[in-house]
Amino acid sequence: MGKDTDRRAPRNPDYVNFPPFETEDLRANLTKFLDVPFDDGAGQTPKVGHYKWGVYAFFDYDSEPIYVGQTNEMLRTRIRRHLTNQRTDAVAMSVLDPFEVLEIEVWPLPQFQDTSRADVGARQHLDALERLITQRAIDQSEFKAILNEKDPPLGSLVVDAPPSLRGRIVSDRVYEIRSHPDFRIARRALIISRLAQVISERKVQGGLRRVLQTQALRLQWLASRRYDALGGASSVGHGGDEDS
Repeated sequence: MGKDTDRRAPRNPDYVNFPPFETEDLRANLTKFLDVPFDDGAGQTPKVGHYKWGVYAFFDYDSEPIYVGQTNEMLRTRIRRHLTNQRTDAVAMSVLDPFEVLEIEVWPLPQFQDTSRADVGARQHLDALERLITQRAIDQSEFKAILNEKDPPLGSLVVDAPPSLRGRIVSDRVYEIRSHPDFRIARRALIISRLAQVISERKVQGGLRRVLQTQALRLQWLASRRYDALGGASSVGHGGDEDS
């Protein structure tokens, strides 16, 4: 009886020595995406995350582009830093919420794989690609805005977008949790509150205030869709103080 009781008893969570399910799920799916082979144009197919130079974009659960960035250290390193260890300014200051990211698209630049990070021509090309992808994201956005605090570096060079890879980094199980509109509304309101707190405690540039404005528009859009989908004005009761 003692053994059966022990077998049925729940484990003491204080002794659990692994991350929460959603954290493990993100890490596993992100690794799977970054390990996808990607043609370098010369007959080789290294893992896409191994490319040093490139631009990346994050998309939310409405396929809205929400953030664009660049790297010349390695796509794997930069993207994982954003989404798994929360040590980038964008995450630390609640500009970017990793919980909102459903898909990633990356534009590797294989021609610069062996190029020094100090190479001026390569850096100009990377900046130009970031400008292009950022403008595309803004044009595609419902709000004509994304959540970047800063605009891409200025420059006159114009480039074409190279081949890209886009993929989902959320499992069906996590999607079921995070895609619920009320969860998304609550989560977005929380992030807005955190960002507003950051702004209130620091002397900030206009970029953070622009992000706050964009997030407020995105929250209103979600809340309005939810309200209208559930009946809008016709769903509102009349009189009394009792809970519905």
